[in-house]
Amino acid sequence: MARTFAYCRVSTLDQTTDNQVREIEANFTVDPKRIITETVSGSLPAMERKGFVKLLERMESGDALVVTKLDRLGRNAMDVRATVEKLASEGVRVHCLQLGGMDLTSPSGKMTMGVINHVAEFERDLLIERTQAGLSRAKAEGKTLGRPMALTVAQQAEIAEKRKAGISMRALAKEYGTSVGSIQRAEVRQAT
Repeated sequence: MARTFAYCRVSTLDQTTDNQVREIEANFTVDPKRIITETVSGSLPAMERKGFVKLLERMESGDALVVTKLDRLGRNAMDVRATVEKLASEGVRVHCLQLGGMDLTSPSGKMTMGVINHVAEFERDLLIERTQAGLSRAKAEGKTLGRPMALTVAQQAEIAEKRKAGISMRALAKEYGTSVGSIQRAEVRQAT
């Protein structure tokens, strides 16, 4: 017999899933023991979230999963699509209230997901384009890009000499109050 599950997620401890639960219960009949809530960042892929993985273990072919919004499944369109495809491959329907309760595994749901994915990809490409233009402008204006160096040029020269004398990277990192990685980069910069 097909069962309906609800997945509600918030990102921080000061948030609550109460509104999501109420919205789902107003539109679908869900047994309270089939409502899964968790507090975890949407940037973590759904398949890596403890609550979502436990949910997957409980669901069977023919079941349905309801979410209030697509971003409850993931922060980016590629993760959402992968999650919906994984559920569909296991015979689980995915309904999204934000899209009128549409089943995202149905033909019209797949089309909608395709449009959403293309829009997300377009937005990502625009962001990359704007970022590259901003970096090019800053570089043309003579601005230094990237993280500031942890060590001065003089310190880097000192480190190179001390390394030649056989002092370990770990000892130098401790002496200069920086990481072993910074010592390695200083040594490489001085060698070139």
